[in-house]
Amino acid sequence: MEEEKGLSLKRILAFATCDFFGGGGFNIVNFLYPGFIVLAVGLPAHLAGIIIMVTRIFDAIIDPPLGFISDKMRVRFGTRRGAMLVCAPLVVLSMFLMFYPYGNPSIAIRFCAAMLSYMFYCAVQSTIMIPYYSLSSEITENYTERARMTTVRLGFSIFASIVCVAVPGMIIDAFEGTKGYIAMSLIFGFVFMLCTLVTGLFAKEGIPAPKKVEPFVLSNFIRPFQVKVFRQYLLILLCCQVTMAIMSALFFFYVDFYFCRELTAGGERNMVGLFGAAIMFGMQIVALPVYLRLIKKTSKTKVYIIGSVIWIASALVVLVLPSGISAGWLYLLAAVMGFGISGPGLIPHAIYADVVDVGHLQLSERVAGEFAGVANFTYTVAQAIGLSIVMSIIGAAGFVEQDISEGAAKVVSQPLSAQTAIILIMALAPLLFMSAGIFVCTRYRLDKNNHERVLAALNGSDEEKAAVLESL
Repeated sequence: MEEEKGLSLKRILAFATCDFFGGGGFNIVNFLYPGFIVLAVGLPAHLAGIIIMVTRIFDAIIDPPLGFISDKMRVRFGTRRGAMLVCAPLVVLSMFLMFYPYGNPSIAIRFCAAMLSYMFYCAVQSTIMIPYYSLSSEITENYTERARMTTVRLGFSIFASIVCVAVPGMIIDAFEGTKGYIAMSLIFGFVFMLCTLVTGLFAKEGIPAPKKVEPFVLSNFIRPFQVKVFRQYLLILLCCQVTMAIMSALFFFYVDFYFCRELTAGGERNMVGLFGAAIMFGMQIVALPVYLRLIKKTSKTKVYIIGSVIWIASALVVLVLPSGISAGWLYLLAAVMGFGISGPGLIPHAIYADVVDVGHLQLSERVAGEFAGVANFTYTVAQAIGLSIVMSIIGAAGFVEQDISEGAAKVVSQPLSAQTAIILIMALAPLLFMSAGIFVCTRYRLDKNNHERVLAALNGSDEEKAAVLESL
């Protein structure tokens, strides 16, 4: 049986490949897109915040229907992989449109063009990634194998993050004006398309989908919230994802406009931010085997707590780190912070499939797509609101956007008030959100032993099922 011999490396790698798009695309958008809107498209920071909020709410609204469709789809290439294969070519087009530097003199036209392009990208990404997230619960039922599979997947995702933070900036700077954004979007669009195709073609499901397809009812969109461990999982995911989104959106702002403000006073970029981000993501990869070993010795939630504490402590250092000092201090801080982020970054992915099993037990139906759609809806709305508030705060603090009539994509000197706002958000966001995540983890009961009880109860009596659910 598969559970005895474990998953083959080929199958794990085929599954993990698509998260090169998941992690890489996420970080290209979060690290580069806010700056692209204000520095290349030339929109004020508060309008950039509106674009991000409206688009992500749109993205959130379409996620539950996409999850439902993913659960009901029955095609030759498996329940989840059909949508991935169909939408893979659209990744190239959506990346190109999202990073096209619209230069129309009208702010309204630039605003609408940027928002519609971002909406199209989000729609394509969700149509691929929701089936992909659901697929993670259908490769295997084994608790330990899922952790191993998720660790490899996160390794791909974090490696993609390193590449997609460092390389895009190099490509952009290699071209005159804004042509680099177009070149970057096409290059990475093709890479992401190929990664999606590999998973769609070769990551076959290990748990067959039920042949009977239940009809759609509106309550399907809210029934995942009936499952207690899903609500806990969602809060654990929310705390991590919102913090990551906020910090990644402000990281280059912090480096260019505060830490290296003397170096960038002439309006030119420097490589400190790229090296710092690469070190941060590199340490996340280094930390993964450490956290995987801790999972085997302790539990998944304890790993989340350990990593969160390291993340919070390192973020607070930002409050006392002066500008103009050696970049080595920033690199050291990035390494410690990356080691901390790796733990809570891994765990929501590692526990998702286990949560789906509990949902199967409680709802008498395996609905991984519904769970993924609702989860994406919830944390995407939270990210949208959080990022919009953050951009509005730094805008109110005096953040200065690029005047595109003077040439785009250069670093703009920022007033002390905007610098202070960036520092405070960078330092306090992990303390606020990750402390909440730690609190939820202390009440999460779905460990390895309870997961085995869940799998055993799937074929048991109603009394056995009720007893297992009560213990969670």
